[in-house]
Amino acid sequence: MKYNPHEIEPKWQKYWDKNNIFKVLKEPSKEKYYLLEMFPYPSGKIHMGHVRNYTIGDVVARYKRMCGKNVLHPMGWDAFGMPAENAAIENKIHPATWTNDNIQAMKSQLKRMGFSYDWDREISTCHPDYYRWEQLIFLKMYECGLAYRKKTQVNWCEKCQTVLANEQVEEGCCWRHTNDEVSIKEMDSWFLKITDYAEEILEFCDKLPGWPERVLTMQRNW
Repeated sequence: MKYNPHEIEPKWQKYWDKNNIFKVLKEPSKEKYYLLEMFPYPSGKIHMGHVRNYTIGDVVARYKRMCGKNVLHPMGWDAFGMPAENAAIENKIHPATWTNDNIQAMKSQLKRMGFSYDWDREISTCHPDYYRWEQLIFLKMYECGLAYRKKTQVNWCEKCQTVLANEQVEEGCCWRHTNDEVSIKEMDSWFLKITDYAEEILEFCDKLPGWPERVLTMQRNW
């Protein structure tokens, strides 16, 4: 029998959805396993980079379930920030409308890929019921003197109208569009006083067996 993805994939995806196959339940007798890929920016449609990353994550999630572990494999949307706002401006549409429309479109695409997410645990960083907790954590850190503000030099992308991390500057240009040169700009910025925990963080790097040395070096230097 020839494999027909247009018939077989929708059939089983419908079955999975109807029977809550990937719903995560509290099962104390099973070993817990948490798996999270980076949430996508909902500023367009998914591309092959998304497909690659989320396929790798889904393979791991399914393997760990087969090993008898209770796997929490959530999905959400990194919906705040300049990428979504700039895309909305470019397309002459309100950012909230643009973002929500893209979330629905990308969610449909991810479902068609058959990824094993528990969609009951879906989050979006632009929803108040999510970011209110981020705001609370920040305020608590500020009250404890761990968040502070000062002037500093930053990498500035004029096209994105935002600050870039050093890792996002590639050969002097923005990682999103390599023809735009990044400038150095002085501005007020918020900082978190992680230096108070530097030794503890560095010691923890030695407790990550199997991590690539390149990644550990990046963590230590960060």
